[in-house]
Amino acid sequence: MRQENITDIPKIYPEIQRKSEEIGFSMPSDLLIGSLLKTLISSKPGAQVLELGTGIGLSLSWMIEGMDTNAHLTTVDNDPELIAIAKHYFGHDERLTIVCDDGAAWLKVNRDVKFDLVFADAWPGKYSEIETVLEMINPGGFYVIDDMTAQPNWPEGHDKNVDKLVRYLEDRTDFSLTKMNWSTGIIIAVKK
Repeated sequence: MRQENITDIPKIYPEIQRKSEEIGFSMPSDLLIGSLLKTLISSKPGAQVLELGTGIGLSLSWMIEGMDTNAHLTTVDNDPELIAIAKHYFGHDERLTIVCDDGAAWLKVNRDVKFDLVFADAWPGKYSEIETVLEMINPGGFYVIDDMTAQPNWPEGHDKNVDKLVRYLEDRTDFSLTKMNWSTGIIIAVKK
């Protein structure tokens, strides 16, 4: 499926994309991962959702669209400029908590909080603090990561980090894992 075939794009998405280009934000999520996140969250009425790596809010716009009125989403990023932009677009939504903090520090303080879906789109929760974040997922809950296939903005040697992470997830027996050669390379794990 090509991205241009996606028709249910959130209304705010083009405005956030325009803002992304205006400030030179070079790590936007693509439409396919956004659509997938919306669908997965829709499967969990009253979902408790965590996004690690708010970025400028492109994925966030999709996740909010998938949430029902009883759901809650916490999104964490350490960049004050990006958090200010996310608050501008989404700060009015009472189902959302936007946190400006180091992801690793936030995970350590909140390690006892449980979630039905975690989208780890930052180093913490993906390449560090992985054990902590996986323990925070409820049985039947989703752990979703993207950028598992080589990306043009990867630093030298990052492929080794990806390989190590994939092997770690494959070795866990408490999650069912699907690796998808789709979008930017997706892994979806469900806690048994």
